[in-house]
Order: sequence, then structure tokens, then C-alpha cells
Amino acid sequence: MRALILAAGRGERMRPLTDTIPKPLLAVGGRPLIEWHLQALAEAGIREVVINHAWLGEQIEAALGDGERFGLRIRYSPEPPGALETAGGIVNALPLLGEAPFLVVNGDIWTDYPFTRLPREPGRGQAHLVLVDNPSHHPQGDFHLAAGRVQAEGTPRLTFSGIGLYSPALFAGLEPGRRPLAPVLREAMARGRVIGEHYGGRWFDIGTPERLARLDAELGREREHG
Repeated sequence: MRALILAAGRGERMRPLTDTIPKPLLAVGGRPLIEWHLQALAEAGIREVVINHAWLGEQIEAALGDGERFGLRIRYSPEPPGALETAGGIVNALPLLGEAPFLVVNGDIWTDYPFTRLPREPGRGQAHLVLVDNPSHHPQGDFHLAAGRVQAEGTPRLTFSGIGLYSPALFAGLEPGRRPLAPVLREAMARGRVIGEHYGGRWFDIGTPERLARLDAELGREREHG
């Protein structure tokens, strides 16, 4: 299985931190956010990783290189200024991701989710989404999970974690260009093609400098206490 780390966003809410550093390279717990993902992917047995980038992407390539020191092979999917949004970025990276289902993870989250939990295939569907409890900054959630199926409507609602397994078929026929992921997923949900799981472990959306600082302090305390 190959993995795609989404790292193309500008990180507007993280400014001024992201004026000179791309968000995935911001440090938390003593190392860049994106390195936590790379370690977890390597520990899960994944060896091929694609990283998309736009804003200050050259810094990401310089910092991570070919991935050898992580036990990975890293390839890059550059995007134009302004990036292509999530679905557009995935479509742009498809030639590097192959014909088998692939894992996608947002570069601006931190989690202890074990990637080995993901199925190798999204069942009879086209996507398997990992959902988490709604954080305080997103109390309305995103989707409803019922009997293993993810639905656009219904309650209670959960938040999409930014971790998913996708079949290339989900993106078949989509033209290149800027395109958000949510409408693509909702269309597939309407056809009953999206399955999912509820993960109750640790998950943080690093959307503001304050959230970054809180997580950094928490991980720092854990390192101090072994």
C-alpha cells in the first residue's frame, strides 16, 4: 500500500508561523509534524509515500529528501501556487499512487492512530474514513456513522479525522484542477460506497498556533516523564 500525505495548504490560520515555514514542518514534541506521520507509516509497514506540496514546498523536499532515513521512499507531487484543495491534490498525485487503494492523511494533524488498523481494501465501497469525536472547535461534526457506513446526514455526527483509504475509482473521471474532497465523498455516500470507523484515541487538528502550543506542551510533559 502507498500513502499520500497532504502538505500543500498555505496554513493561513497558523500565520505568522507559516509565513516562512510550511505547516507540516512546524515542530511539535521535538520534531516536525510530518515526521510523526512518516514514522507511523514506516512502523505500519508502508514503504512508498507521496507528499504533495505548494507553499514553500522546496523546504519540505529539502527537509525530508528521498525518505531513506525514515525507511521510506518519498516522492513529491508539486502543485501550483494556491494549491489544488484536497480532491484536486489527490487527482494530481494519482499517477504516483498506482492502481491499488491508497492511504491519505492530512499533514496538519497529530494522532496515535495505528495505520495497521486500516483495511487493505475499502470493502465493497470506494472509501474507508476514520472518524473521531468532535473537537471543541468543530462541535457540529461532519458525518454520521451507522452500521459501518458513513452517511452525509443523520445524528449523532462525528468529525472526519483526515485519515482515509481510497480506491482510485473514487476519483475516476474527475478533471484536474482545484476540487474539494467533501462533495466527492458525499456523492459516494449517496451511493452507499463509503464505509468507516470511529477512532477514540488521540487526535489533534493543528489549526491554530494555540493548538500547536498546547500539543507541544503535552508531548513535552510526556517526554519528561518517560
